[in-house]
Amino acid sequence: MAVQISPSILSADFARLADEARAVEEAADWLHVDVMDNHFVPNLTLGLPVVQALLKHAVLPVDCHLMIEDPDRHAPAYAEAGAGNVTIHAEAVKAPVRTLRAIRAVGARSGLAFNPGTAIEPYADLLGEVDMVLLMTVEPGFGGQKFLDLVLPKIRRTRAMLTARRASGSAASPGERGRDVWVQVDGGVSDETIERCAEAGADVFVAGSAVYGATDPAAAIDALRAAAIEAQARRT
Repeated sequence: MAVQISPSILSADFARLADEARAVEEAADWLHVDVMDNHFVPNLTLGLPVVQALLKHAVLPVDCHLMIEDPDRHAPAYAEAGAGNVTIHAEAVKAPVRTLRAIRAVGARSGLAFNPGTAIEPYADLLGEVDMVLLMTVEPGFGGQKFLDLVLPKIRRTRAMLTARRASGSAASPGERGRDVWVQVDGGVSDETIERCAEAGADVFVAGSAVYGATDPAAAIDALRAAAIEAQARRT
C-alpha cells in the first residue's frame, strides 16, 4: 500500500489554520485534525464548528481523529460535515459497529484508534467495519511527545492480523473483500522514527512537529515520505 502523510494541525498556528493547511496541500495526502474535549484526554483543542470552517478552505481531505467522550453521539456529524475520514477511540466508543457504520454510511472512511496500552486482539472482529486502524505511538493529548517504541510490536501484530484476514477470505461482507485496511501511526513520528514504523507495517503517518516545526513543511513531508517508502520496500 502506498505511503501517505497526514500532517497534524495540532502543531500548526491555530490563528492561521487556513494558511497552515495551504502550506502542506501540495505535498501531503491528508490534513489531520485532532479533536480533544478535555475529558477523554487532558487537553482541549477544537470541535465541529472549527472543522466545518476549515473544510471550506482545505484542499486536502480532512482526517478527523476524535479524542472525545461519547463518540457514538458526535462522530457521525464530522462525517456529515465532509471529513474524509473519522476515527474514534476503542476506549471511548460504546456501540462501535453502529457508530462505524454510521460514519461510512455518509461516505467517509472509518477509523478505530488504540492507545499505547490497549491491545488490538480483543477487537479483531471489528476489523471488517473499519477502513483504518490508528495506533497511538504516544499517550494521546499533547503534541511534541517522544515516540514509544513499545508500540512497534503492536504495529507488526496489527499488520499480520489484517494480512491474514484478507488472505483467509474471512471478510464480513462482499464489500470488505479486496479492501485494504490502512494502518496509521500518530505520535512522535519524525525522520528518526518513521522508518521503524514503516518496517513494522504502518502505511499512513501523522506528523505534527516534524512538519509544522520545519522551516519548509512541504520539504519535510517529502523527506518523511521518501524515508517511509524506502523502509516499506525493505519490509516487502
